Amino acid sequence: MIQSASDIFGLEPAGNRKRGLLAIEKLCIGYALLTALLVLVLWARLDHPAGMLLDRLQILLATGALWALYRVYPCRLMRFVRITVQMVLLNYWYPETYEFNRVFENLDYLFASWEQQFFGGQPSVWFSQALPGAFFSEAFNLGYFSYYPMILLLMLFYFFCRYPRYEEASFVVMCSFFVYYLIYIFVPVAGPQFYFQAIGMDNVAAGHFPALGTYFSSHTDMLPAPGYSDGLFYKLVIGAQDMGERPTAAFPSSHIGVSLILLILAFRTSRRLGLFLLPFCILLCCATVYIQAHYLVDAIAGCLSSVPVYFLSRSVYRRWFVVK
Repeated sequence: MIQSASDIFGLEPAGNRKRGLLAIEKLCIGYALLTALLVLVLWARLDHPAGMLLDRLQILLATGALWALYRVYPCRLMRFVRITVQMVLLNYWYPETYEFNRVFENLDYLFASWEQQFFGGQPSVWFSQALPGAFFSEAFNLGYFSYYPMILLLMLFYFFCRYPRYEEASFVVMCSFFVYYLIYIFVPVAGPQFYFQAIGMDNVAAGHFPALGTYFSSHTDMLPAPGYSDGLFYKLVIGAQDMGERPTAAFPSSHIGVSLILLILAFRTSRRLGLFLLPFCILLCCATVYIQAHYLVDAIAGCLSSVPVYFLSRSVYRRWFVVK
């Protein structure tokens, strides 16, 4: 049932009000505290550890302020704001994985070597070379750019049309991101667009993949993106990467893993919504390799990990946050 304006803006009945923190807020605080501990452990090797701890303090204060506002005006809209703010903070948590994994030895040489052994070459190079035209370039870049809009659309659908399951859906998405982010912190893989730029395409063509140590701690140059450079979605993807992309988070592909989790959440509640998101998801899965953000093994791992990560996230919510 679609909510009315009175449902959204009106005060919630006393029995429905959430006195404490929301599940997603507790999750985010837990991730902040866990990574704060890691900051302390790696203090001497991090670039700006004090700033990272200060960022966490600010996030905790903002979370507390929003909770206090909800206590003053307990309505569904304020609940939506509280959840949305936590999800927007993904734009902070994602690039921050780079601040951690830049202190570890880079592993791209292993992943590129596995590509060479499994496929006899580099699919991320072949793919864009095989389909260089404007149509395919724009289609795949559209899919890649649709990542966050798909998340927004799904959350809006749950809020307006499936409100009783909105908090669970948002928790599952956020928890899934954090599972991948924890992997990225300890598995430093930058992806072809960074690694191939660093070693040079002559080495790639020769199948020679040297280890780079902590090279990416001070180098963030990317290969020029393949495809139709005058395309609208090509430019949008380039703009988004210029703002937030770092040599991190390649394995497994969270773009693919989370997109498939979004599909699961969509089909669970609305076949029409699932069918609408399906072509964007397919294009996105292809785009991760096409634009050289990921190795093919990253994409495969993203697919294989999506269902386990979904069930893990859902079981955490239902075990720890559902009032029996």
